[in-house]
Amino acid sequence: MMWTCPECGRSFKRRNQGHYCGKAPETIDAYIAAQPEEARQYLKAVRSAIRQVLPEAEEKISWSMPTFWNKHNIIQFAGFKKHIGLYPGPEAVETFAERLKGYKTSKGTIQLPYDKPLPLALIGDIARWCYETGKHP
Repeated sequence: MMWTCPECGRSFKRRNQGHYCGKAPETIDAYIAAQPEEARQYLKAVRSAIRQVLPEAEEKISWSMPTFWNKHNIIQFAGFKKHIGLYPGPEAVETFAERLKGYKTSKGTIQLPYDKPLPLALIGDIARWCYETGKHP
């Protein structure tokens, strides 16, 4: 049975599924500003780690998520209730599997929980790898 959000009218498989209601933000700054206060510092840190290694990439919103782009999506991230989702694509998750031990991963996705220090150097290495190899989400 599907659940329908009473605020935005979208339907989901799970009851009270977390999602973004309303119009998607147009910039990464707007995206971060719309997140709960406790998530903002983590989102800013992830953005900064990626920006340091991809200064030439354009920042934009794609699929309602902060995205670094250069002729294609390079890497994306998003804030959730208990973690940051990093979306480098399945090949990046496989390539960095050893360094990602201790983090929850699935096909193309890495969960970075708020209760652990962010692996900023690893995030930068993954972003650079995605850009240099052309392997991306």
